[in-house]
Amino acid sequence: MAFKIVASQCTTCGACEFECPSAAIRFKGEVYIIDPAKCTECEGAFETQQCAAVCPVPKTCIKAAA
Repeated sequence: MAFKIVASQCTTCGACEFECPSAAIRFKGEVYIIDPAKCTECEGAFETQQCAAVCPVPKTCIKAAA
């Protein structure tokens, strides 16, 4: 399961894009999005999801519903 960015809360600061070890985050339109096909939830690289860890707005980078 991948993470997603809640668009209505995203401040477009860009911090998440540079921290993503799988290059799954990109700027599209006016917000950042996470490509679910690329998102590994940082498994094997970090113990916590880096997008959520660096995001200045709590609960903006969240686990996507199944």
